[in-house]
Amino acid sequence: MRQRLPWRLRRTDPGNGMEPRCPFSHMGAMKYLHTMIRVSDPDQTIRFFELLGLRELRRIDNEKGRFTLIFLAAPGDEDAQVELTHNWDQSEPYSEGRNFGHLAYRVENIYDSCRRLMQGGVTINRPPRDGRMAFVRTPDNISIELLQEGEALPRAEPWASMENSGTW
Repeated sequence: MRQRLPWRLRRTDPGNGMEPRCPFSHMGAMKYLHTMIRVSDPDQTIRFFELLGLRELRRIDNEKGRFTLIFLAAPGDEDAQVELTHNWDQSEPYSEGRNFGHLAYRVENIYDSCRRLMQGGVTINRPPRDGRMAFVRTPDNISIELLQEGEALPRAEPWASMENSGTW
């Protein structure tokens, strides 16, 4: 008789014949759709995400609810979307909920990405001193993590000596 392990310990392994199982597998397949963030200035926020390399996929204006939904994604990764929600009557800035955490994107060259963002007027809050990771913020202070694809790039200036700016 096969040994029963907790579901999170089961692995597909030719040596033990165990199959991965999850107690929620009866619920059917799940698929990630999007992360929603509230924005006060859609045009400014779209400009920020375009500097990151995302493109607008679709937009829904809801007159009755007085809001707009704008869906963005990186080209070739349209299944991982960011939903920008603009409530038309919101006049106060949104508070910074650090409990949200951050969005993260893998980039081909972290130095080029940060350079493009800086040239577009974006502050690099946590520069890629290690050639691997950087943080920036959207116009509404949502934290965005940029991670170098593959191995870290060799340390390079001006990034290696650049100080953090604000919180990230």
